[in-house]
Amino acid sequence: MWAALNQNGSRKRNRNNWFAIMGNMVASDDITASAATAIFGKPLVMNVYRSVVVEAIVAAALPNWEWCSADYASCDFRRNDGIRLEVKQSALRQSWGSKLARPGWDIAPRTGYWNEGINWVAAPGRNADIYILALHAVTDEAADHRNPAQWAFYVVAAVDLPAQKSIGHSSLERLAVPVLFEGLGKEVTTVAGRCRSSFNSSCRRQNSS
Repeated sequence: MWAALNQNGSRKRNRNNWFAIMGNMVASDDITASAATAIFGKPLVMNVYRSVVVEAIVAAALPNWEWCSADYASCDFRRNDGIRLEVKQSALRQSWGSKLARPGWDIAPRTGYWNEGINWVAAPGRNADIYILALHAVTDEAADHRNPAQWAFYVVAAVDLPAQKSIGHSSLERLAVPVLFEGLGKEVTTVAGRCRSSFNSSCRRQNSS
């Protein structure tokens, strides 16, 4: 094929023409849609991608917050007054088998953060003022990780989290009462107000010590 193409000009020009022809055959939107269907087209989403689904649900509940999670972002959401929010999720039913998972969330303090995703800032502590710890507890055949109504959300100020790397369900229930999607925005606003009132103290950043 390349030999035939090379008869009409240079290798580089013909290679570019070939890629242009192939690009016209399959649009990038078609590739994007196909990839999205492969990842999110089934009710039970793989754990590595499920966080994106939950963040999208949270974004729908918090229209006035910036959804800023990407690459080396230090947090998932940011409000215009500087308050930062992190989303963690856990689901009982997994895409890889019938055995139910034990719910748990990563709340480990970090050694620092990437400022604007470029410059590393060494600052031990948690990189958010508020944590949303989401739980999907539907275990029958109706389980659908993409359904906002099937998630429960625990909204916790970072200063109220224990000094440990992870937290289980029983410990989390002692810290917060879960809310459904409809009440998530109001609950976040309430916790953010408490953080805002003490913004210059420990709510801005919890040290790991």
